[in-house]
This record gives sequence, C-alpha cells and structure tokens, in this order.
Amino acid sequence: MYELLKQDGRARRGVFHTVHGDIQTPVFMNVGTCAAIKGGVNTMELKTLGCQVELSNTYHLHLRPGDKLIRDMGGIRKFMNWEGPVLTDSGGFQVFSLAKLRKITEEGVRFASHIDGSRVFMGPEESMQIQSNLASTIAMAFDECIENPATRKYVKQSMERTYRWLIRCREEMDRLNADPETLNPHQMLFGINQGGTYDDLRVEHMEMIRNVNCDGFAIGGLSVGESTEDMYRIIDVVEPHMPTDKPRYLMGVGTPCNILEAVHYGIDFFDCVMPTRNARHGNFFTWKGKMNITNEKYARDARPIEEGCQCPACRNYSRSYIRHLIRAKEVVGSQLAVAHNLYFYNDLMQKIRDALDGGYFEKFYQKYRTILGERVED
Repeated sequence: MYELLKQDGRARRGVFHTVHGDIQTPVFMNVGTCAAIKGGVNTMELKTLGCQVELSNTYHLHLRPGDKLIRDMGGIRKFMNWEGPVLTDSGGFQVFSLAKLRKITEEGVRFASHIDGSRVFMGPEESMQIQSNLASTIAMAFDECIENPATRKYVKQSMERTYRWLIRCREEMDRLNADPETLNPHQMLFGINQGGTYDDLRVEHMEMIRNVNCDGFAIGGLSVGESTEDMYRIIDVVEPHMPTDKPRYLMGVGTPCNILEAVHYGIDFFDCVMPTRNARHGNFFTWKGKMNITNEKYARDARPIEEGCQCPACRNYSRSYIRHLIRAKEVVGSQLAVAHNLYFYNDLMQKIRDALDGGYFEKFYQKYRTILGERVED
C-alpha cells in the first residue's frame, strides 16, 4: 500500500508498505541484475550504502542459475542474503534487447538465449511463474519494450497487446498467490505504460492499464533512443493520468539530473545501471558534478573523491590511489568506485526526501538541476 505523506508541486513524498518492509519514496533501486551488484559490492555492503530496494532480472535469473533452483534455495532474498524488498523486472526489456531470433505472437515471445542459443518461450504466465519462484516483493508485468523511433501503427498494436498481457499477468499472479505452495503469497504487481513517443497513445494506454488492479504503475520504453526532451515530455503527459494512490516508477532512468527532474514531475521509483557501469570505468558522481578519475590531473591528488562523503572510498582512500586501481584494472578499484556511486545515488534520494519533508524541495531542485550534470573543475 502506498501512503502519500506530502506533496510539493507535483513532487511526492511517500512510503510504500510491503511484506518485506517499508520503502521511503522517492527511491532509487540498486540494480543487481543477476542477484549481484556488478563491481563486487555485496548485500551486506549495500546496507551501509543506504540501499532500500534491490532490483534483479527475471530473464537473466531464469537462464542462469534457473528460477526453480532459486526457489529451492528459499527465494531470491534468502539466496542472496538480502533482508529488504526486491523488485524483479519481468524480462521483457531483455527479451527484446538481448535475445536472438525472437518471434512475437499473442501468446508471448519465442527467442534464442543470448548465453547458449537454446530456444526459450516467455509469455505473461511464464514471467509471473518465474517471478513467483523468485519470490520477489514486487513483480513487473510482462510487456513489449519498443525501440524508438517506431511507426505509430506498430506502437498501437504493441501497446494493445501489452494491455492484454497485463490482464493475463494479473490473473496468473492471483492464481499463484493463492497457491499454498507459493513462497511469497503477498507478491505485488506493477503494470507498465507503453506507447513510444506518441503522447496520445501514452495517455490512452495509461487510461487502459490504470483500471487493472495493480499495486503500482511504471512508465516503460524510455531511455531507449529518444531525446531527453522527449522523455521529459512523455512523463509530463502521462503523470496526470497515473493513480495518485499508487507509486509511479520510471524504468531504467537515469542520471542524477534525470532523477531530480522526474521527481519534480511526480515520479517515485527509479533504477539504472549507470552508477555502477560508469563507476567501473572511473566516472564518478559528486555534488559538484561528474568526475573522470582517470584524468592525469588526479595522479597526485591526495584528496578523497569528494570531501565529506561517507562512502568507504572517500573515507579511506585518495583520488590518486583509486585512479591507479582503475587504470590497473584491479578489482578493489571497481569495488570502491561502485560503492561511491551507489552511496551518492542513495544519498541523493535521501536529500530529496529531506527537502520534501522540510518544504524546500523547489529550492533544492533549482540549485542542483544543472550542477549535477556538469563536469567537476577541481
């Protein structure tokens, strides 16, 4: 259940109550695609980095190690030793971005595994069954993620099919949650809004799916080729049609500036691989902007990545040392870098929540909306 605590303009401060604990929103979900954060940060460390929700992926875990194995191990939270909530993506995006030789029908999608080429079928029922085996807190509906740009005719056909798939997801999850053998009978379902970059189709689809009994709603199919301006426009258009008593999730987005802007538009949940992916290449996020630690000017810099930062990297090591580790491709360099960026993202969300609680979000937003995207000069 979502509880709206406060609103500042369209920005929302809330709490989402789940069987695995409360989620304070707005929130950034830390992406552990294969039940692990890329870069070597384990679940015990995630707690110290301020993580509230861990996100894993249905497609990847179904292929390896197998969702039935994870079920036999007690579900994903027990498998990875994580006490908090877990959201599992439905696998739809990966089916369309990674799978080879895919064929879409009304039943679902047949595709070749990107790992070994084996033939796999996934539809709404299969996605729900896999996610039930994983026993995540929140399961995402199975949808088609359309590349941008796409023709209006195809987008309309696809979004209508995604709606029909959502109905099937809801029915299958209800069946699974009622099964006495299920690991998490309180598993929640989020529906996904599609419609490409067509404003009217986005609104039409949101009006369709909001009538399905979902625990939250996501805006999908963004950050896949469209401009930042298009992304913001679509959020602006869709948000007024999203239920106010359910959390809103912007999938796969994005930079600190993207997140701050989307919170301003009324979004509650976020996820993105950017903080971990960028970190592994020496690109850091700070309150003064973006930093590339591999630059020569940091070779003899004894300062931490960011003064005052309480992440493990900044509390214990210099820019010079971390630069050396990244350039030498030492694993510990990746661990420290990822820890910093995840700490920054989670701290950003905490400061956003504090600003909403304190009634100064608009001032906070105006101050950081451009700074966070600039290059650090010192």
